[in-house]
Amino acid sequence: MGFKTLAISALGVALSFTLGTFATAAEKNMMVKFVVKDEAIAKSLTGKPGNAVKGRKLAINRKLGNCLACHVMPIPEQTFHGLIGPDLNGVAGRRSAGEVRLLIVNPKLVNPDTIMPAFYRKDGFERVMKKFQGKTMLSAEQVEDLVAYTMTLK
Repeated sequence: MGFKTLAISALGVALSFTLGTFATAAEKNMMVKFVVKDEAIAKSLTGKPGNAVKGRKLAINRKLGNCLACHVMPIPEQTFHGLIGPDLNGVAGRRSAGEVRLLIVNPKLVNPDTIMPAFYRKDGFERVMKKFQGKTMLSAEQVEDLVAYTMTLK
């Protein structure tokens, strides 16, 4: 299965974020180095597993992960799941944690044409407001929390 199907997302997600509410300034300025191999980031960005409960909260928070804007997920208490990205039900059976991590960190490394935002990238963007320059949307810990939650979706 190609990564293009998983990496497609809605442009509206990127536009709907309030970047100031994501990672702290210190976390945003000190990015963790990672290695991409075989279209995956095998090692945790924090060196430890994320918290799936926190990850679920991030996934449905319209000002943070906002995964529901593009993806159907097993979250019945929230209505209006997006249909542009792939259904995330059962994604843990289709993707490894490393593949999911890379798609959250920077999906353009897998599919340059995707409109899914890079949640752990702080440069290489065009026309970024000054107050958002040099900042990531999510911290390394938040990325790991999303990975942990996503891997519960079997």
